[in-house]
Amino acid sequence: MSAEALVITGPTATGKTALSIEVALALDGEIISMDSRQVYRGMDIGTAKATPEQRARVPHHGLDLVDPDERYSAGRFAADARRWIAEIRARGHVPILVGGTGFFLRALTHPLFTEPEMPAPARERLHRYLRALPEGELRRWLARLDPGAARALERQGGRQRVERALEVALLTGRPLSWWHAHAPPSAPPLRPLVFVLQLPWPELRRRIDARVLEMVDAGLVDEVRGLLERGFRPDDPGMNATGYIELVPYLEGRCGLDEAIAAIQRATRRYARRQLTWFRHQLPPGACWLDATKPTHELVREVIERWRADG
Repeated sequence: MSAEALVITGPTATGKTALSIEVALALDGEIISMDSRQVYRGMDIGTAKATPEQRARVPHHGLDLVDPDERYSAGRFAADARRWIAEIRARGHVPILVGGTGFFLRALTHPLFTEPEMPAPARERLHRYLRALPEGELRRWLARLDPGAARALERQGGRQRVERALEVALLTGRPLSWWHAHAPPSAPPLRPLVFVLQLPWPELRRRIDARVLEMVDAGLVDEVRGLLERGFRPDDPGMNATGYIELVPYLEGRCGLDEAIAAIQRATRRYARRQLTWFRHQLPPGACWLDATKPTHELVREVIERWRADG
């Protein structure tokens, strides 16, 4: 059975965007961002969002959907992505999902449960209350209310996912792990052809450190300052992203710029290692690993040949 979509993923700074543009041009494709931070408006430099010039060359979906103080879940992504994929295929084009957020991909290949009804006013009140609590306390609550989810989120899962698990447990009376086990899936699983860009760790580390410096040169500090001046808070769902939260102490005068840059580089390297661990254990069977040290035109040829062979 042929694939329904092409996926280009891999750790941060491996060249996913550049490769996806060329593949999309060659295959008459449209790109769907599979990045949990690129959904936020006003967060362009620090998320390495496709430039206006790149978006002019290839249609993009999944960018600039919500403000940084709004949550955008994997379940919402899956629903949006399924709609975009159907529309792109109906136009006779190839859907190309691009990004390194593994949970977004898994929400398509292993559909989430049908979400129970939770009143919007109650969700908002609970969200405001949970946001005021330290993350450590939230995790202690979750360990009591949903030990299974707490164990899973120890390995990989930030504050937003912990709050989500608490929200489900408190507002439905059943833990998130129960819903995963008993509720019917929200949709059939997607059949993707997955390509994973990989680099030797020393080269990936070099690229990460260099890209952080390029982002700062491109105006990342002003981007973060502007978001704070617009009233967004450091603990908002978007603002706690790597590259943003580390600059807050600098902008508040609590550390120097060099110290903040080093913190971004360290945090980005840690994130890349977590991504690698996830890719090694969670990708669908048959994923194709690509050597990202090769020239882009060679990688494009590999992707196209495999895609056409699969189809």
